Amino acid sequence: MRPAAGSALGAIGETPAVFLDRIRPPGGARIVAKLEYFGPTGSHKDRVALALVEAAEERGEIAPGMTLVDYTGGSTGAALAVVCALKGYRCRVVCSDAYSAEKLRSMVALGAEVEVIPSRGGAVDEQLIPRMMERAEELGRRDGCFYLDMHHRDDPVLAGMAIARELIEQVPAPIDAFCSGFGTGALLMGVARTLRGSAPPAHIVALEPSSSAVLSGRQPGAHQIEGLGYGFVPALIDRDLLDEVLVVEESEACAMARALARVEGVFAGTSSGFNVAGAAALASRLGPGRIVATACCDTGFKYTSGALYEAPSE
Repeated sequence: MRPAAGSALGAIGETPAVFLDRIRPPGGARIVAKLEYFGPTGSHKDRVALALVEAAEERGEIAPGMTLVDYTGGSTGAALAVVCALKGYRCRVVCSDAYSAEKLRSMVALGAEVEVIPSRGGAVDEQLIPRMMERAEELGRRDGCFYLDMHHRDDPVLAGMAIARELIEQVPAPIDAFCSGFGTGALLMGVARTLRGSAPPAHIVALEPSSSAVLSGRQPGAHQIEGLGYGFVPALIDRDLLDEVLVVEESEACAMARALARVEGVFAGTSSGFNVAGAAALASRLGPGRIVATACCDTGFKYTSGALYEAPSE
């Protein structure tokens, strides 16, 4: 047990990892997941936000009192709001109505100034993220502002590297494979850089939604899996660090998220269901005596107003 921290920043990282043996495919490998929703704002983006801000501080790019700006699907915005508040910055983020109401409300509650970009039909498509990025860049050029630009900086990869190091310490056997979806690609690339250097090196698998599997050579399209599948290959993605790309159906991701809650007691979001669905496919293929790792990226409490955890009608 770690000692009491001086602030919520000290509670970032060192998240638990659990084996998901109840949803393990018959005769398949074991699945282990990092429960990243144990961070202060319920997401692995706590790590990303802290890495972004501290790297900018070390380079002398920002100073207390400035406004830090970025685009976000919601989780990074909440995390940035906390990091900024505790370090003496203002936080302004660009988000969209394609993301859950809980995420928008939590960012405001934590002190961020939020600008909402309208989506087409409430879906994430290939045009939405570029529009959000363009607006954030515009805001970041204003006096007293700084655009963090997480999509084009290597700093967030440090967060994924930390997750991988923790997994190595927590799992009592070699990790045979790691899989994850990707938004910016920071988590996947950070884990890949670390686990490919393990002994033996882990098999690294990128997961994509079937409706927007651009890394697999398909056309971009709309989907409801928040935080990934932007419709283009992110700048951080290094194909040389990937051994494989798998496609996951959106319906499988949502079904797995519900199964995690009801069977494993892991209450997580759509991207977590997506990751574990991909891990289950790998586990079936690898067979017994092997271990597949992934991440449950954020809490299910961010999705209670949508269809994912919709209460049954009377």
